[in-house]
Amino acid sequence: MNEKGNLKDLTIAAHGGLDQWNAFTSLTAHIRNGGPLWGLKGQEGVLADAHVRVDLHSQFASHFPIKEEGRRTALTSQRVAIETDAGEVLAERDNPRDSFTGHVLKSPWDELQLAYFAGYAMWTYLTAPFSFTMPGFTTEELTPWEEDGQTWRRLKVTFPDSVATHSKEQTFYIGSDGLFKRHDYNAEVVAGGPAAHYPSEYREFDGIKVPTERRVYALNEDGTPNLDLLLVTIELDKITLE
Repeated sequence: MNEKGNLKDLTIAAHGGLDQWNAFTSLTAHIRNGGPLWGLKGQEGVLADAHVRVDLHSQFASHFPIKEEGRRTALTSQRVAIETDAGEVLAERDNPRDSFTGHVLKSPWDELQLAYFAGYAMWTYLTAPFSFTMPGFTTEELTPWEEDGQTWRRLKVTFPDSVATHSKEQTFYIGSDGLFKRHDYNAEVVAGGPAAHYPSEYREFDGIKVPTERRVYALNEDGTPNLDLLLVTIELDKITLE
């Protein structure tokens, strides 16, 4: 097996293995979002205390409740909606990424734009690294990276056009234990430039290891994180797989 395959397979095994992952179809968690990004986009506190559900083998994500009880979001790669819990569509948008054209960092988002960003982001985070085996994903091992006295292997992941995510190419940093230590991307719809995302506090749920804390920082030109520019915090608990 070549080195590219070795790193992807090592990472999938460390997170619980593909057979265990394939025993489930969805993941649900209680989520708390913080950091200044939400205020910059005019959405302060909307997702500060909510739940998120993602499908594991196709792109779907939902946050609930959104703004008030009985309302939820629904995201697929080319559509986002706000629905009632009974499934009545209150608002929807096809090709939602087009709505961000011309945005800068301080451009406010409407509710559907918030739902799109939060939905695809959490689907990306919660399905990796298992999503790397889905059709259209490709991986390539890059040169190692040293940070905080540790050496991390790096996996460049190219996402297919059929998946909504931050940017087509993203880099995952993997420790000697096979778990993610850092995740770099350019969240294009945010228009804030490259970011370094640090998952931590891994816990095991039904045999799958999930980081329960995440911190996202702006990225310096030399590839180091700007620890003075914290953008987003994410905390998860009450994680269930079904």
